[in-house]
Amino acid sequence: MKRTGEAQVSPDGKWIVFSLAEPDYDPAKQSTDLWLFAADGKSAPRRLTFTKAAESGAAWSPDGSHIAFSTKREGDDAAQIYILPLRGGEAERVTTEAGGASNPQWRPDGRALLFESDFDPIAAERKARKWNARVYDTFPIRYWNAWLDEKKPHIFVQEPSAGAKPVDLLKDSRLAASPGFAGLFNPTGGGQSLQAVWSPDGTQVVFTAYVNRDQTMYAETESHLFAVAAAGGEPKQLSVRGQSFSDPKFSPRGDALFATHQQNPVKGGRLYSLTRLVRFAWPNPGQHVFLTPKWDRSAGAYSIARDGATVYIDAEDDGFDKLFSVAASGGEPKPLFDVKAGGYSGVKPVDGGLIAKYGTSAQPAEIVRLDPDKATHSWLTNFNAERLKQLDTPEPVHFWFTAKSGKKIHNLMVLPAGFDEKKKYPLVIFPHGGPASMSKDAFSTRWNNHYLASPGYVILETNYTGSTGFGEKFADDIERDVLRGPAREILEAIDEAARRYPYIDKTRQAAAGASYGGYLMNWLNGHTNQFKCLINHAGAMNNESQYGANDGGLSRELRMGGPIWEKGGQWNDQSPIRYSASFKTPMLITQGELDYRVPINESMTTFKLLQRLQVPTRLVTFPDEGHWILKGENSRLHMQEILGWLKKWL
Repeated sequence: MKRTGEAQVSPDGKWIVFSLAEPDYDPAKQSTDLWLFAADGKSAPRRLTFTKAAESGAAWSPDGSHIAFSTKREGDDAAQIYILPLRGGEAERVTTEAGGASNPQWRPDGRALLFESDFDPIAAERKARKWNARVYDTFPIRYWNAWLDEKKPHIFVQEPSAGAKPVDLLKDSRLAASPGFAGLFNPTGGGQSLQAVWSPDGTQVVFTAYVNRDQTMYAETESHLFAVAAAGGEPKQLSVRGQSFSDPKFSPRGDALFATHQQNPVKGGRLYSLTRLVRFAWPNPGQHVFLTPKWDRSAGAYSIARDGATVYIDAEDDGFDKLFSVAASGGEPKPLFDVKAGGYSGVKPVDGGLIAKYGTSAQPAEIVRLDPDKATHSWLTNFNAERLKQLDTPEPVHFWFTAKSGKKIHNLMVLPAGFDEKKKYPLVIFPHGGPASMSKDAFSTRWNNHYLASPGYVILETNYTGSTGFGEKFADDIERDVLRGPAREILEAIDEAARRYPYIDKTRQAAAGASYGGYLMNWLNGHTNQFKCLINHAGAMNNESQYGANDGGLSRELRMGGPIWEKGGQWNDQSPIRYSASFKTPMLITQGELDYRVPINESMTTFKLLQRLQVPTRLVTFPDEGHWILKGENSRLHMQEILGWLKKWL
């Protein structure tokens, strides 16, 4: 199905530009183009670009006449910045950076652009090398699905025209040259971002950067806000140490800088910390002020009203993605309206109202115009309407129960096509990964539970202790009890679902999980024989080997209750390999070979142990995939293997 990207609103609030991805199993037929439509919904969306190259990072010029974006077109060695005149004509390439160019932002007067590009301090040396090796003095050495090198993101400013000379704002700065300097990582798209934005008067650029990434193994890494002169120089740190800040945005009034904030886990007393919104005065920032100091939810993406008086927030809340508003001066966030199906994200102000994206587990998110008074929305885009008419996707069933621990646990079930409550259906429980995540009524291209349910299964998703969206304590309580407690709640959820819903066949159960969910599959295999089969994607088996090979740092040590050499806490007690002698359930194991979050040695260990125990096992690896199986044909095979395993054993 087609998928809409983030909506970018024109300066006058009347127009919206967004990207539309059209996936295909054949990479040559895939496309991601820019589209434009009126924010009042009175004109149909029209396509702006018609190339096979994917466009991203669209940014409006201050007068609304041009769109800047990043793309890698024919003849480009890396993605570059292009500018498209909306009055008509072809997009013009304005950068030629060897390290690529992304995240274009127009200066408020429209006479310059900033963008980000990878700076390679040893480019000439690298080109002259006659050897091939990687050399590291500090950790980390790789992240998610890529090895790290000497390249670092820098911020550049240039006139918005071809042939203009860019100025590197971080050139020769002590900050950018420090070993701990890094941008924020994009786990799925790769690369790093400094989240650079112009100050209201265009004289400075504010950005986010890690300051101590080289201390990952013995200190909590921190990201901070910095300001640098638009002509370059040494950046000035705006935020205080012992905390992390990101996602800076200026008020339309120009009198405040907003950002997101997380407490350092060591100093905050919790390993999980809520993401809160903060405000700095501008242009003379001092100590930050919390907008939502007592709110027991994490702020997601946010936007600021056109008059600067209100901040709109996306947040996970009790199993749904909801929208909230709070005064720009601070206070208690209020929901725009209640949500009982699907979820909203990306709320933004437009002329005379608000837009957002709305989707469900059966429908990719589309752009909608909100009507808070009626607690509903109207569709601005609806690209998949005809395809959706061909599908039978029953609405998920939500239920809560009180676990033996006393915690209230939220669950949702996806029912198969053609569901008949008088029939009996096998149950497949699918706990989410993370564990700092939340199962919800949202569309997924990687694990679409309507597709998994389609052969005639009921899919149960449980928001066990450690899930987000249910308060800081609930999410933090998984720390130092990483498997035993959540696994117990998952088994209780199965019992509760079977008790409540007679259409569940108690005698035919399976379990599946990915990442942390795969970790749980290994744990369950050593503690229960109630499942006919298990499916494990990228699940850790041995806490000690996972510590040694993956890309994590101090946080794992804190979670386990102490250093690995002490071998106390959970290092042994909650390591699935310790209970492998009890493994009896047939298991399908899948893994991307470029996964450095849960390296392939974990899946190989699981496979080897099960083979030693003569338990039916199947191992499927993908040489060109990382933590997620993303490529079209690989994804299709992945789903076929999963459904084939369920059909064989369930």
